Amino acid sequence: MTSKPGRALLHLAAAVDQRTEYDAGSHVELARLAERGGLDFVTLDDTFARPGPDALAVLARVAPATRRIGLVPTVTTTHTEPFHVQAAVATLDWVSRGRAGWRLDVSTTEGEARLFGRRHAAPADDLWQEAGEVADVAARLWDSWEDDAEIRDVRTGRFIDRDKLHHVDFTGSAFSVRGPSIVPRPPQGHPVRVVDATEGHARATAARYADVALVRSVSFAQAGAVRGQLRDTAAAFGRRPDELRVLASLAVDLGDGEHAAEPGHGGGGPRQTAQGPLYRGGPVDLAELIAAWHAEGAVDGFHFTPVQPRRDLERLVNGTVALLQHRGLFRTFYPGSTLREHLGLARPANRYAVTGGAS
Repeated sequence: MTSKPGRALLHLAAAVDQRTEYDAGSHVELARLAERGGLDFVTLDDTFARPGPDALAVLARVAPATRRIGLVPTVTTTHTEPFHVQAAVATLDWVSRGRAGWRLDVSTTEGEARLFGRRHAAPADDLWQEAGEVADVAARLWDSWEDDAEIRDVRTGRFIDRDKLHHVDFTGSAFSVRGPSIVPRPPQGHPVRVVDATEGHARATAARYADVALVRSVSFAQAGAVRGQLRDTAAAFGRRPDELRVLASLAVDLGDGEHAAEPGHGGGGPRQTAQGPLYRGGPVDLAELIAAWHAEGAVDGFHFTPVQPRRDLERLVNGTVALLQHRGLFRTFYPGSTLREHLGLARPANRYAVTGGAS
């Protein structure tokens, strides 16, 4: 299982969205199927703009029914309390034993704002600035417990070492948080943060705070240009560009089985639709498309949204992924147990333990 020199193995992920499905069992089934294919993670979308189950709660149910696959719910940073959001994501990391991620999103409409009644809708630039602040304070709160803060000394009755709990004292444009968190530092240190960086409003936030950026693009040249911009911006923020994984986000319709891709969907790239880039065809041509984009260095991998979840995910795993594994472009087993390990990302050091920050 080797790749070409200088080219890392692909990273692959899939959405398990089912708009009208409220039964957690069907989400468990899809997550297990994705896990059987060795995918890095699954995502579950969520929004205040339409009815549906809470994505984070559903994936908390999926966690004990799976063993290796990463679990990434969408949790909006608009109208929610940053302290509660980070605690919920940290809890998902604990119950999944280090497999949690968090896809940040914002709520832009007045209808969503009216659900809460606290403020009006705001411009996208302002909302993504706020999202970056939420991502920042979440990481600080995850670090507010040092890894060995829990001592659990029965003899003395001491549960924690208070010298290893830290106040974050964060003030943003729309909120302030003192801390520390109520949840011990997550197993991954920081659960993986994911941002859709297709739109320009979100790119600075993705470059500065995301571990994974999603890009919806119809050509490898376009995807590669956005990847380069994100990496350059990450470097300008003082990050190592290799700490950011950029995945092409693509809807897939594999209903044609083994038939070739429709014109405009195969070797020439996906077709643009009102919902975003769409590939329609068979698993074999999809594997060729993925291999070609990866060979060009345009992306680090792909995030797929199956048009028909059960059918398309099964054909993706049994057809496309199997072909990529056969060609040595994708792993055949999980080398680690955490989502960060799947993505080849280090566990972050605790900023307070390293710097000796005051509590």
